[in-house]
Amino acid sequence: MHVPGGSALSGSLAAAACLTPPGKEERGAGPERERGWGLPRPSGCGGKKEKGPTPEEAIQKLKDTEKILIKKQEFLEQRIQQELQMAKKHGIKNKRAALQALRRKKRLEQQLAQTDGTLSTLEFQREAIENATTNAEVVRTMELAAQGMKKAYQDMDIDKVDELMADITEQQEVAQQISDAISQPVGFGDVVDEDELLEELEELEQEELARDLLTVGDKEEEPPIELPSVPSIHLPAGPAPEADEDEEALKQLAEWVS
Repeated sequence: MHVPGGSALSGSLAAAACLTPPGKEERGAGPERERGWGLPRPSGCGGKKEKGPTPEEAIQKLKDTEKILIKKQEFLEQRIQQELQMAKKHGIKNKRAALQALRRKKRLEQQLAQTDGTLSTLEFQREAIENATTNAEVVRTMELAAQGMKKAYQDMDIDKVDELMADITEQQEVAQQISDAISQPVGFGDVVDEDELLEELEELEQEELARDLLTVGDKEEEPPIELPSVPSIHLPAGPAPEADEDEEALKQLAEWVS
């Protein structure tokens, strides 16, 4: 006889049996055994959970299901067209058969709409898993990069880096001072006043200018340049144009032919 709620009651008892504290069954008879605490645990209680599918397996399963639904869509569309043609065929001649064909067409259209909705849900779920897989891979890559950077800088100290940069700057200043020192002239009596040298150079330029002005009037005038005269001899005429020679040859050829 079927007892209403029997399956739910059995499930509750099984769940309660799984709560049996470990070690109670070894205590032997007593109040705990009378209350059912000494009952052995059912199989499956406290065991390891089954390992779920990997994202790749889930994506492949969704793709396979999508292919099945697409084939179902094509089949339903063909059936809808067949029922429509059947309704048109019977028309007024067999109204009952036409109405039955239209009813089947409506049911098929409902199934097609449900299939479309299911397919959209599966596509959305597959895309979500693909995005989650990509994001997880990006996070793992970023984590590896962070670990690599941390390992690269693990032996570095910012204070030591500042000290190193300060030492480099100090050494560059010392090198510049040494370069300036060795580039200066060395010797006694080599120190010369630059202003004195400039004054002497200016005096030399003034003397040279005055000398040039005095010698301008003493220069003799240069004789004019004589150009050659134009020849008065007529040049011989050039050779006759080649066109006249061709005409003469054509005339002679015509006379010879005639």
